[in-house]
Amino acid sequence: MGLDMYAFTVSAKDAGDNVVDLKRYDENDVHPLFESTELFYWRKFNALHGWMENLYRLKGGTAVSFNCNTVRLDAKDLDRLEMDTGNNKLVPINGFFFGEQTIYPEQLESIADFIAKAREALDYGNAVFYDSWW
Repeated sequence: MGLDMYAFTVSAKDAGDNVVDLKRYDENDVHPLFESTELFYWRKFNALHGWMENLYRLKGGTAVSFNCNTVRLDAKDLDRLEMDTGNNKLVPINGFFFGEQTIYPEQLESIADFIAKAREALDYGNAVFYDSWW
């Protein structure tokens, strides 16, 4: 077990105005309501998860536990993530399944790769969401 983190895309039409807690599956959590494509995957990168949780709260997310909740990233969010990463503003957070408190260079490099892919997805008219499960 551990912190599994995903970025995925959906068409902007399917995303609608949703910025948090996009419902992706039917009431039994079995059948997808629309097509989504995995864009990126991280494992136990708790500093990024904490950054995403802050974004979730800023955008109106209210879940007590930020687990299996989605948050939409727009171009401004990606710019801020890029700036915060470059300015060492990602801070490790604690969690039973969250892994080490060290931020490794390859994790920071993965953010740059993710941002490039996310910007491309936005340019194609898709919406980009973050999701996690721990």
